[in-house]
Amino acid sequence: MVRRLFNLLNREILGLHQVAFLLGFFALSSQILALFRDRFLAHNFGAGVDLDIYYAAFRIPDFIFITVASLVSVSIIVPFLIERLKAGREEAGYFVRQIFTFFFITIVFVSLFVFVLAPVILSFIFPGFSGEDFETLVSLTRIMLLSPILLGVSNLLGSISQTHQRFFLYALSPVMYNLGIIAGILFLAPYLGVTGVAIGVVFGALLHMLIHIPFVMRSGLFPTLSTKLDFSILVTVAPLSVPRTLTLSITHILIIVLLSAASLMTEGSITVFNFSFNLQSVVLSIVGVSYSLAVFPTIAKLFSEGEEQKFWQYVITSAQHIIFWSVPAAVIFIVLRAQIVRVVLGTGQFDWEATQLTAAALALFSVSVVFQGLILLFVRSYYAMGKTALPLGVNLISGLSAIASAFLLVFFFERVESFRFFIEALLRVEGLDGTEVLMLPLAFSIGMAINGIVFWILLERRYKGFSYPVLLTLSQVFAAAIIGGAAAYVILGFYSLFVKLETLVAVLLQGFLAGMVGVSVNILVLLLLENKEIRIVLKTLKQRFRNTRFFGSAVDVIH
Repeated sequence: MVRRLFNLLNREILGLHQVAFLLGFFALSSQILALFRDRFLAHNFGAGVDLDIYYAAFRIPDFIFITVASLVSVSIIVPFLIERLKAGREEAGYFVRQIFTFFFITIVFVSLFVFVLAPVILSFIFPGFSGEDFETLVSLTRIMLLSPILLGVSNLLGSISQTHQRFFLYALSPVMYNLGIIAGILFLAPYLGVTGVAIGVVFGALLHMLIHIPFVMRSGLFPTLSTKLDFSILVTVAPLSVPRTLTLSITHILIIVLLSAASLMTEGSITVFNFSFNLQSVVLSIVGVSYSLAVFPTIAKLFSEGEEQKFWQYVITSAQHIIFWSVPAAVIFIVLRAQIVRVVLGTGQFDWEATQLTAAALALFSVSVVFQGLILLFVRSYYAMGKTALPLGVNLISGLSAIASAFLLVFFFERVESFRFFIEALLRVEGLDGTEVLMLPLAFSIGMAINGIVFWILLERRYKGFSYPVLLTLSQVFAAAIIGGAAAYVILGFYSLFVKLETLVAVLLQGFLAGMVGVSVNILVLLLLENKEIRIVLKTLKQRFRNTRFFGSAVDVIH
């Protein structure tokens, strides 16, 4: 039994769609755990000041992870490791040691710096907290500063695992992370309050790292500290890692700015923003993240070998499948938003008013989930080509657009009654306090839409055959999703005529039946339109992972 489990963890996975489905399966597993995590948080704390503090405290450690740890991210390390392994395992090991040493010294120094200056930094970023709440904010931030160190090391180990096609390990690590957080909520929070949740975050980061260690040690590439830094390697990596760091930083700075604004709004606004963002991230993690991660090692290898035609075929195929899965999911999330939030979060301290606001915010986030998935693919496509400056410029434009939109939308929402009434009526939140928080997810979606459209235009200019097949898929999938969404909406109304929605089971059954009808109608319309992606998905689901060739799946289906 143990041996079978060990073999499964170290199994080599090949094939674009098979890898994407594997990553998608574990992303789904991780997201299910994340939903339980959020449900436990909602039940214990509600949409109030405790969770506002926790989510605010989470941002700085997360920002450190995203920035400093990007040096050892999969997108940066995998292409270099592939090249070094061609020269031999000793050369690859030397490269890993140098990168690890520089990363570890840097992230420990940054974390210690933030630990000391946390009160100054947090008072500037989150002006809405004061007194005992602010002291708790500082304390939680300092505890969670351990997590970016652990997650950064895990990122490097994960890069080594993914280079060897061990996607199983890479996919399992987020599951372990959420298990650690849930453990903190269940076993520590009853005694330590929200501090127990912060300790759970650190424990989850530790599990995230530990899952990679056995294979990486067997591979002979386990990183150790070097007594001397080879700056020639750092000079080679820096031109790619620094722009990527800045690119990722922009998105997270955007979120920090939005949460900073939320800290000045009604109590619970930060929590509403984060819960709705986490819910829309279910689709993004399962689809956009899975396909962009699955395709990256392949397109990086193809581009390095001069196979540009195959490179673009993989990018197009991945974009089509991201659209195929994301569009109907986004429509279903918009139609079933109240049912989703009520089932996942509607418990304990999380009241009906918080449910309504979170559902409205979820709808606004869901509008851009397709763009978010495509952006992940587009950015990694440029990284595979060795171009990191352009994604930085695009993200800067979209980030500034989102921040400007947020300030303008909040300004008009608070001062123009007709605009506020229109938004509240559209999202069915009339008469609720704190509806101004809805302008923040709307601004975020505007920024993501601008980002995705700009990337699309640039890719079409680089490869003239990009848009047509992707737009064809988009038109078919969008039409089917709208029809499926309309069918789901009809079922919602029909169901409510006969069943009182007073229990969790009744709401769950309503959402399930409406969702199943919507999905079934969506599939039927796609089959009638002779959509290529639905045929590929059905064919792929019948195949076993071990019988699929590495370069066969995506290229063959195009032809």
